[in-house]
Formats: sequence, structure tokens, C-alpha cells
Amino acid sequence: MDLSVDLPELPVRAVLGEVLAALAEPGAAVLVAAPGAGKTTVVPLAMAAGMSGRIVVAEPRRLAARAAAARMAELLGEPVGATVGYAVRGDRRVSKATRIEVVTSGLLVRRLQSDPELSGTDAVLLDECHERHLDADLLLTLLLDVRAGLRPDLRLLATSATVATDRLAALLGEATPVLRADVRAYPVEVTYTPPARTERIEGCVARTVHRALSETDGDVLVFLPGVAEIHRVTALLGGLTVLPLHGRLPAARQDAALRPGAGPRVVLATAVAESSLTVPGVRAVVDAGLARVARMDHRRGLTGLITTRVSAAVAEQRAGRAGRQAPGRVYRCWPEHEHATLPRYPEPEIRTTDLTRLALELACWGTPDGASLAWWDPPPAGPLAAGREVLTALGALDPAGKITERGRRIAGVGLHPRLARALLDGADAIGARPAAEVVALLDDDTLATGTDLEAAVRRLRADDHSDAARRWRREVRRLSALVADRPGTERPDPALVVALAHPERLARRRATGSRVYLMAGGTAAETDASTDAEWLAVASVDRDPARVHGKIRLAARADRQLAQRAAPALLSTADEVLWADGDILARRVDRLGAIVLHERQLTQPDRADLHRALLAGLRREGLGLLRWTTSATRLRQRLAFLHRTLGPPWPPVDDQTLLETLDTWLGPDLATARRRADLQRIATHDAISRLRPWPAATRLDELAPDRLTVPSGAHLRIDYSTNPPILPIKVQEAFGWTNTPTIADGQVPLLLHLLSPAGRPVAVTSDLESFWQNGYPQVRTELRGRYPKHPWPIDPTTPANKQ
Repeated sequence: MDLSVDLPELPVRAVLGEVLAALAEPGAAVLVAAPGAGKTTVVPLAMAAGMSGRIVVAEPRRLAARAAAARMAELLGEPVGATVGYAVRGDRRVSKATRIEVVTSGLLVRRLQSDPELSGTDAVLLDECHERHLDADLLLTLLLDVRAGLRPDLRLLATSATVATDRLAALLGEATPVLRADVRAYPVEVTYTPPARTERIEGCVARTVHRALSETDGDVLVFLPGVAEIHRVTALLGGLTVLPLHGRLPAARQDAALRPGAGPRVVLATAVAESSLTVPGVRAVVDAGLARVARMDHRRGLTGLITTRVSAAVAEQRAGRAGRQAPGRVYRCWPEHEHATLPRYPEPEIRTTDLTRLALELACWGTPDGASLAWWDPPPAGPLAAGREVLTALGALDPAGKITERGRRIAGVGLHPRLARALLDGADAIGARPAAEVVALLDDDTLATGTDLEAAVRRLRADDHSDAARRWRREVRRLSALVADRPGTERPDPALVVALAHPERLARRRATGSRVYLMAGGTAAETDASTDAEWLAVASVDRDPARVHGKIRLAARADRQLAQRAAPALLSTADEVLWADGDILARRVDRLGAIVLHERQLTQPDRADLHRALLAGLRREGLGLLRWTTSATRLRQRLAFLHRTLGPPWPPVDDQTLLETLDTWLGPDLATARRRADLQRIATHDAISRLRPWPAATRLDELAPDRLTVPSGAHLRIDYSTNPPILPIKVQEAFGWTNTPTIADGQVPLLLHLLSPAGRPVAVTSDLESFWQNGYPQVRTELRGRYPKHPWPIDPTTPANKQ
């Protein structure tokens, strides 16, 4: 086919010469162009015209790959599969004549693993690099490694719709130019239409669509986060021509949205329409401002899609769709003041998602940790190590981290390693097709209606008409062919296949009648469906940081026997001695992960375990678990006084310190304790005495006496519970003292609480000399009449026995 066909007048034509020159020398370039500039279709045609080998175009999505191939074939006046073809998982249209092949990034990664030299390929165009999908980032890294070693002649062109490309250009080489194709952009008027109070986003979007149709001519392109929202908005737009556009649609329905229509249309799209695709006739964009992205919750051990706000860069790309062919309008379904708070760019998937599949590809490449490779953003060490642990448990890696033969077979399935394992081992057990049916559904759980997986499989088998069922059957045929040599020996049980894929999601009902299940991984999840199943094999569970429990979206009925068979690595028997519900709990527990299968009491628990549990109980509930006698409390107060006044070597004895040093002062007593009641029998006075510092302890009674001998000859107890310490004393018993008595080597005067003969308060002083001179005369006058039988000398400094 003659590739010198006239190319459409698109903005990228202005820089085609520079692009081809850069690919000739130095062999790499970065092309920055807004959506609609022609970088996905015009550039590959120009590259093929100037090169003799095959041009491979890598797209992040299957829908974009098919659409790009169809558009280029249309420009050449040929069917897809001739000069231009495509290859995506489960669908390939190429021939010996194919010069340009459009593939998904993930498929090209798999092709590299089997043919690192990319035989017959002259150049690779990496499209939409700015989207930062995990497969695309990995593909870039592997191609750089190939170019550095096996294929220095391989030409690389990376395209992006945003200008943040400095790091990308640096990765491709110091001499790599960054070329820009300026796109004529018509003005786009921005209108903010936030939801009303209590209004769901679908209602806001539907209301805004009607407004857009009344205020503009042409089609309306609506951006929604996912298929569920597309269905709900479609239901709210009755009477309008509504076309969905997302990656799960069959090709014919996708093509319908990408062709011009006869009248005003409303195209409801996911993120696939942001940059890779051109939807003709659009004059207005309604942007929900949301995107569905993959996230790994490492605390809960759950991977899933969450709905999050888009970045400012994505919002600008979406808005630009309204100004492709004429002035347009964008309606943003969020408050204007919130726009400034959007993140600048999307978060790279490599930082946020499960890296098990990435770890498998790196192991296949021979670099399990990826440390020797060049990355746009390197994979975080923790999540990558977690991915390798999963692969080791699946048998895909050996203990040294190297790929096994089983690992290569898992990688060849083209699914997440968990699903590939479920297909291989499930087919051994129940046969190829039954296993493939479940795995195909697990890979695309949007095919299921309701939460019952077995019922969903039955509905898909019986459905001869829907696009979803046809798509499911195609994938079932592909997967069945991979394991056709495995006939299976058992009755098909979908729960077994689910459990093989996600053993940590085997779940047991927490209590009879409860809808909350505890999964083996330790996360609780709730089902909205009414079921009497004690066990479930959970296929899909949503996580919401705002909810206490996860939400089960798809599951199959299981039982204990199946759970133990599917997840033997999670089975354990352990003796547990712990503090629970206010006392020692000693038991032998059989578990499946976090699920308790059986428990029985331990009659002779390990002494060291008992010791640790008692310490934990004291630290959790406090020193009140001990019985503090008066003598123990007073000794502790005296020691606290000396630490406060004199410091070391007198130790601190506050609660926090005592709890931190339990072994020091309580260890010998804990050695014989077995339960809470034994703590009450501990002699706390003897225990706290262990903290007295030697030899300084010999002066304890001198520095902080328990009692003080007063002039009357009585031995009165000092109150150390306050600061300073208090000595309650009757006035007559103090006769003969000329100054306030002191303790702690004379550093602290006691606070005297002077009492009447009846023990009633008379005065409080820490300066007895001043009191005798100034306060006593008035006290004497008042009390000698009330207590005439008691001595009331004019001079109180004379001892009572000498008056």
C-alpha cells in the first residue's frame, strides 16, 4: 500500500519533519500535542512512510487501540487488518501486509517478554504517556532497557497531551528533543454547576445536560467516573439520544459514539474519551469532576477502584473537548472555589496500586527488584516487596525471588497473577471451562448483577443476546484454550475458584443472623443480600475509608472444608495467652488467617506468655489492678516526695514510670501470678520497696520520716499526698517549737495544719515563728474560753510539760 497518501490537515503536520528527523538521529523524541492534534493517527502513518519495518503504537486502553487503527485504515481507504491492524487481549486483526500495529501497553509488555528484540519492529510510539498507567510506565522502562542493550537502533517516540515532559525527555536521553504541535483552540466558556444540597452527582449531571442542550448547538460529551454512573444518568435522560462510551462495550457500540450523528446526541463517557479518542460534533462538555482509579489499601489488604476528584490537568483536557471545532462550553459539576484545590496532575498508578503483576513482569525480565532499570517513577519498595510475597505464595517465584516455570505460565495467561493461579489450579480441580467461566467473571465483575456469583454465572450462560454475555463467552473461550489439557476430576464449585484467586477473602459470618463477615485477611465486610451462608468466598469487595466495614459486591457460598482446602497456607494452630475482657485468656486456637476455627482452654500456659499477658493487662488497665494498702501508698508518696525534692538516686514513682518499669519492681510477684485475682494478692508495699535506692535507702526515715515526734511526745503521721507535705497537729502539741519543723535535710518546711483540742482547724502555716507572734494571741483568746481546762500559755514556745 502506498503510504504517501495525503494526510489530513491537522496541527501535528507542522512538526512531522522535526519528528522524523529526531527519530533518525538521536532516535528518540517527545511530542507534546493536545487531544485532536493528530499525534495518534497522522504521526504513525508518516513514520511508516519513512521506515521499512513495522511501527508499533502502544495505547493505554483497548478502546483507544481499536479506534486508532480504524481511523488510520480509513485514511488509507483500507479495511483494518491490512496496512494498519491492531492487537488487544482476545482480539487481533493483522496480516503479513500490516506495517502499523496498534496494541495495548500491557500486550506489548507480554510481547517484549517473549521477544525482547521486537524483531521486525523499527519504532515504537508510546501514546498518551501523561496518563501514567502502570502498564505504560513499565513498558517505557523495559523499552529503555532494550534500547540500551539489545536494540540501540530501536526508535522511540513518546507522546503526551501535557507539557510536564522534562523527566520523560531525560529518560529517553540527554539529546532527546521535546517537540510541540500547537493546536488551534477555540474559546471555551467555563460554567460551574455544583450539586444542590443532598443532590446526587447523577442528578446534577442530568440537570446540567438539559441546560447544555438548551444553551448550545451540537453534541454534549459527558464525563462520568464509571459504568454504573453511566447507567444511572442514562435512566435520568429519557427521551434524548444517549450513547455510552466505555471500554467494556462491544466494538460496534463504541464505534457508534465515535461517528457523527444526525441530531444532537449525549455521549456518556468514562476517562477513555479524555485524550485518546475523538468524539465528533461536540460543542459542550459536562464534567462530573470524578474519576475511578485503582488504589491499594495496605492497612486492610484490599485492592479496588475508588472514586476520586480529577486533577486540574485532566479537567483542562476534558474542557478542551468542547473547543475542537468551534467555540464551546464546559459545565463543571463542582463549586468554583474548589477548582483551585484540585491536584495539578494525576497520581501515577505505580505509586498507588497493587504491584503484584508488576513484580511478576520484573521477575520474568530477570530484575526482580527493578533496581537496575530506568523509571519515570520507581516502584515503592514496600508494595513491590508485598507483591513478591504474593508471587512466592503462588509458586510463581522461588525463595530466591527468581521466576519459576509455574510463574512463567501464570504470566502467560495475561491476567492478574491471582486470577491466573485460579485458572490453572481451578481447571485441575473442576475442569477447564467451569474454571474459565468463573475467572472471566472475576476479571470483569461488572458483568454480574447482584452479589451471588453462582447466579451470575448461570445468567450469563443462559443469555444469548446481550453484549456483556457475548464478551464473557469470548473470554471464556480464550481462557479455556489455555488450560484445555486439564479435564478436572470434581463437581464444579465456583467458590473453589474464587478462593484460589483470593484466599485471604474467604469469610465467615461473625455471628448468627449477622450480615457482617470476617475475612481471613482480617478485614470485616458486610453484605446487603440476605443469606444464611456461614462461609463465603468473596470475589469483590469495595472499601470506603468512611465506612467501618467493607461492602461485599460479589461472592459465592462456601464452607469450612473448602476454605481449609483452598487456603492451606493460612491454616495455623497457636497457643494464645493474652489479656482480654479484663483477665487472662489462655487458649489453643486453630485459625484460617484471622478467622477462628476452633479454640480450647489451656490448662498449663507457658509462664513467659503469662508474664507478657499480665504486663499487657497492667499497662492497658492501669495500676488499679493491684491492691494498694495504706502502707504501700504512703511509701510510694514518700519516695515521690524525695524524687521531687532531691532528685536522683531517688526514683520517680508516677504511674507512667511504674508501668514502664513493671519488671523492675513487680517482676518477682508476677512470676507466680496466673490471673487477675492473683494481682490483688501481691504485697504492693514489698514490691514498691524494691525501688528504694541503696545505700541512700538507709536514710529514708531520716529524710522523709513516716511520723514526727512532737514536743508533747506524740508521734504524728506526716501526710505526703500533697506538696508540700502536711503535719496535722493540735496547737497544744506544738507548744515548745520555736520554728517550723523541716524534712529532707532541712530543705522543706512542713505545712502545719493547727487544730483545736477537738481536732477542728484553727490555722495553717509554714512559718510557725510568725504565727506564734502574730496569729497565736487571737487564737488563744478565742480558744481559752471554749476549752478552759487546756493550757493556753502566753509564751507558746515553752513546752507544755514545763508550764
